[in-house]
Amino acid sequence: MNKGTWYAVGAYGLWGLFPLYWKLLHHIPALQLIGHRIVWSFISLFVVLIFLKQVKTFKKSALTGPMIRIYALAAILVGINWLTYVWAVNSGHIVETSLGYFINPLISVLIGVIFFRERLRLWQWVPIGIAGAGVLYLTLAFGKLPWIALTLAFSFAFYGMVKKVAPLGSLHGLTLETVILFLPAAFYLGYAEYNGTGALFHNGVGADLLMLGTGLITTIPLLLFAAAAKRIPLSVIGVLQYIAPTIQFFIGILVYHEAFSTRQFVGYCFVWVALIIFGMDSFSAYRNRIAASAEISQAEIKS
Repeated sequence: MNKGTWYAVGAYGLWGLFPLYWKLLHHIPALQLIGHRIVWSFISLFVVLIFLKQVKTFKKSALTGPMIRIYALAAILVGINWLTYVWAVNSGHIVETSLGYFINPLISVLIGVIFFRERLRLWQWVPIGIAGAGVLYLTLAFGKLPWIALTLAFSFAFYGMVKKVAPLGSLHGLTLETVILFLPAAFYLGYAEYNGTGALFHNGVGADLLMLGTGLITTIPLLLFAAAAKRIPLSVIGVLQYIAPTIQFFIGILVYHEAFSTRQFVGYCFVWVALIIFGMDSFSAYRNRIAASAEISQAEIKS
């Protein structure tokens, strides 16, 4: 495997292991954890900007009215995603979070059809229908929507949509998002400390170090992913992205012994079959594009 593939495996592997990290902080309220994640992510990203000597470039390109308006929406969506995920993990719903990230690529495809008028092949519509049937089955089987999975899937898919049209690069874009979230997060943490419910420096050195480390665990996989995206095709990234929810699923089942009934298994099978079809179709389309490109190049050489 080339470096890009290893970077992608590293990014998705770290994302897959996130539940183990957040579970160590299960005694801290989820809203405070997200506040710390935002604050320390901002500090980590700012240090990266200083190291890369991009602070002036960032200020010039990012700190403008139009940019702030675009990335404010992205910031809200990623904030919803982070809060839902951390709350779900620490409330014993790791398996359902994995479902959210399994169906996320299919939601992204559907958003492409609705908002960007992208045309889908038949074998792209089929997995969307099968996954939808799986969600409907789970809803009917348990009498409620799998709202954690759907919140994670839709918030991250719409976040991806905003990032698709947003002009900044990944580093500057994420930094601006954390800048926008920084003040409300810092204000909330300050208020929590003022009223005596603050977690930092009140739960032992281990918990303090873990809270401070939320910035690094957020920044490192994102930077790995950005490096991977520049080096390998999106079709390869599309396959590798299932590493994270697969790891999360097995962590929920094997490490934290979350309940997983036969009815859940049936519903998840719908989604897994949909992803297999979707992955096979995407890989076939990628090979066809490569073959067509090679034929065009050969024809140009002959002419």
